[in-house]
Amino acid sequence: MNRISAYLTSKFQQLICCSIFVCFALMSAVSISSQAVAGLDADEKAEIQKMIETYILENPEILRDTLTALAQREEEQKKQLAFELVQMDGNDPVLGNPNGDVTIYEFSDYNCGYCKRLFTTLQEVLNEDSNIRLVLKEFPILAESSFYAAQTALAMDMQNKFQPFHIGLMNVRGRLDERLIDRVAEQAGANMSQLALDRQNPQIIASLRANQQAAQSLEIGGTPALIIGQNIIPGAISKAEIFALINQARNAKTN
Repeated sequence: MNRISAYLTSKFQQLICCSIFVCFALMSAVSISSQAVAGLDADEKAEIQKMIETYILENPEILRDTLTALAQREEEQKKQLAFELVQMDGNDPVLGNPNGDVTIYEFSDYNCGYCKRLFTTLQEVLNEDSNIRLVLKEFPILAESSFYAAQTALAMDMQNKFQPFHIGLMNVRGRLDERLIDRVAEQAGANMSQLALDRQNPQIIASLRANQQAAQSLEIGGTPALIIGQNIIPGAISKAEIFALINQARNAKTN
């Protein structure tokens, strides 16, 4: 019985912190692996299984608490994977300091009035803090012309003309159309024949799909949306709020 008691003490401790063990219990087949019970005979195995089942039935809160902790951990892991997807930004346009110590990710649509309002705020942030890296995640969801504008923006980035194009289009008021988008691109210095080819570049299509997948993973359904540190902010916020989140992200890096 000493061996059994020692074994059960160990297993009950694991029951509290180990979600895998709980899953076995919930399946109503609390099976003990051959490795875990090496050295126990058949009667001892049966006794252990019965005692575990009895313990679980008499202490159901252990299952509840452990499953709650498991759900929280799974949600955190899902969120972390989504953040990692967002951070795969090699094909996204970057404004501000490419080597900035804090990165702001912005999901944006060129037909979004709130995005254009936030654009002004973000420009002020970049002007006041030279150590910010702003990554534009093109997220065209509002109109067919939004997709055309996003394709054009990424194609302009391939010509190193993204910034003047982005600024020009963000300063346009009203609904966009392809002719207007092309005019802004031409004014920004685009090689228009190359631009037409680059819009269909598989890399651009892949980038837009990746941004859509990242947004879906983070449950981002509208624009604008910002990610600063571990914070996801839907909608336009003030400059003071952005700086508070930047400071929080910096502090997290030093702690």
